[in-house]
Amino acid sequence: MTTIAPPARPAPPAPPALRPRVSGLTAESVFVGRSMLHSLRDGESLLMAIMLPIMLMLMFTWVFGGAIDPTGDYVQYVVPGVILTCAGFGASATAVYVAGDMKAGIIDRFRTMPLRASAVLTGHVVASLLRNLIATGIVIGVALLVGFRPTADVWGWIGAVAVIALWILAITYLFAAIGLASGSPEGANGYGFIILFLPYLSSAYVPVATMPEWLQGVAQYQPVTPIIETIRGLLMGTPVDDYVGWAVAWCLAILVGAFIWGAWLFRRKAGRR
Repeated sequence: MTTIAPPARPAPPAPPALRPRVSGLTAESVFVGRSMLHSLRDGESLLMAIMLPIMLMLMFTWVFGGAIDPTGDYVQYVVPGVILTCAGFGASATAVYVAGDMKAGIIDRFRTMPLRASAVLTGHVVASLLRNLIATGIVIGVALLVGFRPTADVWGWIGAVAVIALWILAITYLFAAIGLASGSPEGANGYGFIILFLPYLSSAYVPVATMPEWLQGVAQYQPVTPIIETIRGLLMGTPVDDYVGWAVAWCLAILVGAFIWGAWLFRRKAGRR
């Protein structure tokens, strides 16, 4: 009797090859370029990030300055506060951009790609840092035109720019995390307003000693006051005392906390639509 052999089973298909992870800083550079292109296309937001601080400075120096300081030297005091306010206005747009990406679902697509979760946020943050440094330079140029006369040497300018850049980096990462946490670009814009209000409760526009006693403690020990006093001291050549240590510590604490929070939110929220 002849035995019929069973037909051979087809070999199982080979598993799909895993895509190699993007190496180096390739992903970050791509997302920085993407964010810069979005900024150029959104000219209205970029213009307002520059014009609002300039209008604020002109208002405080030409409208309110005479009442606050009749000698005309108020511009020397207020410019560092306006510079920090300028950084806040520019950085707040990052929250709106990130929230817009979340709402559009493009973040879900990015998560399927072999790249680091932090690359998307890093692209937004670096592009915002570049935009804000340019805007800050324009604001300083206008301040010089209206009478601001800093006495800093080269090292004082380098130190002031370094503190400004560190603050911009820290607050931009914080706004990026707020954009991830928000349900919509409108919500991100509203949450960011709370942070933008901090300079008005600091020594940015008036000395802390002139505030009500119950408010002086809040103004003295919040993050913005030591940062502003450090920038003011470096630009005007006055002692910064221990302000510089507190300024750097606050910036680093905000930066590290925002980075950890943003990475956790990215892994938790993206893809859960």
